[in-house]
Amino acid sequence: MGSVRRAHALAAVLTVAAVLGALTSPAAAGQARAADKPTVVLVHGAFADSSSWNGVVSQLLAQGYPVLAVANPLRGVKSDADQVAAVLKSIDGPIVLVGHSYGGEVISAAADGNPNVKALVYVAAFAPDTGESAADLSAKFPGGTLGQALAPPVAVPGGDDLYIQQDKFREQFAADVPVEQATQMAVTQRPIAQAALAEKAEAAAWKTIPSYFVYGSADKNIPAAVQDFMAKRAGAKETVVVGDASHVIMVSHPDVVAKMIQDAATAS
Repeated sequence: MGSVRRAHALAAVLTVAAVLGALTSPAAAGQARAADKPTVVLVHGAFADSSSWNGVVSQLLAQGYPVLAVANPLRGVKSDADQVAAVLKSIDGPIVLVGHSYGGEVISAAADGNPNVKALVYVAAFAPDTGESAADLSAKFPGGTLGQALAPPVAVPGGDDLYIQQDKFREQFAADVPVEQATQMAVTQRPIAQAALAEKAEAAAWKTIPSYFVYGSADKNIPAAVQDFMAKRAGAKETVVVGDASHVIMVSHPDVVAKMIQDAATAS
């Protein structure tokens, strides 16, 4: 009986070894890579957090994409981009990098010099050129009303933080989001350092990486005219404008944003 058990055990070991060998062979490895999809990295903007991507995340996961929503510190363009860039370096394989609002500035810098980033998706986002700030771009065309909706700056160690007044949050930021949800977003909003909005960009990765733009025609934070200008300047591969959509288009129209990300992923 002992010899029978040993024979069975040896057969099991040989079977496992054969399977592992097949999986690690060059042909099997190539097939695995061919089946892989790029990792989608989502970077939120000011007055929001990673939960603002929930609707988009659900759709991307359902399509089999690996997804990571990064916590954006909202302290300064360079320091925030350095943190996101460090996360990107931890990811193997191709990446589609997505930024909302101020997060667009961050991804434009974070992707610079990283060959794994195959596409940039700007979701109601800034795409500054080197030497430009969010404040510069906001002033380029009329229509933005963020300044009128901000609460008085809150002094914190190292500078001032900005919030949107809660009673003005929905009208300014999320006009096409249900009232209860917009109210919750107003309460849980994350502030941005005032200095971050005036910080000049040091890199513009959209000059070398294919870009995609999606935004709403009723955006009050970054007017549609500004976003149209940035998309054309970047030579965007695809631009989608959703009629009457607010600044948080990824919340109110997650299907449109997810589709844009999938378009960027399949083209990259």
